[in-house]
This record gives sequence, structure tokens and C-alpha cells, in this order.
Amino acid sequence: MSDRIRQIAWKAQERLHRRYYRLIARGKPQHKACVAVARELAGFVWAISREVERNH
Repeated sequence: MSDRIRQIAWKAQERLHRRYYRLIARGKPQHKACVAVARELAGFVWAISREVERNH
């Protein structure tokens, strides 16, 4: 795994963790917080796939 992909993955981990707990703290239902985080995770997966394509 390239360093760039690791950076993207770690950034996703930190951001999604913060986002989930922020949404819960604001009183959002757990299922809505999960859907919001899943949607954002899809964006990070897309970013990683673009990085892989660029390197091959």
C-alpha cells in the first residue's frame, strides 16, 4: 500500500470518527449518523480508487 493511500485512509478514519460523534452529540438518531458517515466513507473509497488508478 502506498504512503498516499495510507494518508487518505488515516484522514478518513479521523474525520469519520469525529463526524459520527459530533452528530450523535447534537442529538441525531444513530441510524442517521451512520448513513451520513457511510456516505462520506464512499467518498474516501472513491478518492483511494482514483489514486490507485493514477498510479497504474
